[in-house]
Amino acid sequence: MAGQDIIIHGPDGDFSAYKTGEGPVLIVLQEIFGVNQVMRDLCDEYAAQGFTAVCPDLFWRIEPGIQITDKTEEEWKQAFELFGKFDVHAGIRDVAATIAQMRAEGADKVGAVGYCLGGQLAYLTACRTDADACVGYYGVNIQERLDEASRISHPLMLHIAGKDEFVPAEAQGKIMDALSKHGLVTIHHYPERDHAFARPGGAHYDADDAELANGRSLNFLNKNLK
Repeated sequence: MAGQDIIIHGPDGDFSAYKTGEGPVLIVLQEIFGVNQVMRDLCDEYAAQGFTAVCPDLFWRIEPGIQITDKTEEEWKQAFELFGKFDVHAGIRDVAATIAQMRAEGADKVGAVGYCLGGQLAYLTACRTDADACVGYYGVNIQERLDEASRISHPLMLHIAGKDEFVPAEAQGKIMDALSKHGLVTIHHYPERDHAFARPGGAHYDADDAELANGRSLNFLNKNLK
């Protein structure tokens, strides 16, 4: 099934999403660069693994259709500006609306996977929605929202980069201390990896640990969504 842009009808307005594939639905949660080619390629990869991948444009309130890269200083500056303007709570409402629309269209199981900003959103999706399973890669600012962990009612997997420039060791410790004993949470720690180690073409990409993390995620998602 070729990928296409669809419209999600949210409580605050309509916004676009990239959708591809067939099978259980996987909401793919963006980094700070929008629904760019990296996210679309990820969706296509999940589609090849037997999922319907849906990547909603969560920056639509700021500027719809953002698609930038991590290749220039100007784009990084723009990405951090977008991140600074982003309303996490509104974003989770959009994620919940995407899940609800997919269920209304016939999806039985719906999960989520997110990266960077999307990693935090994956954690909050596990806390605030009825998603059947969530995976977060190097999520930022999770340590500030650990009081919501008691609301997790479906399986959650987190991948934490030990040398993450945006998630310092103290924050990592808080996350692991708070969540490691939660019966529904699985944490994988990659001591030598930096932020975005699983982003192909990224400055900190590590093929071996990306393959390890992605394999763990796929097994987890297959177990909980199929």
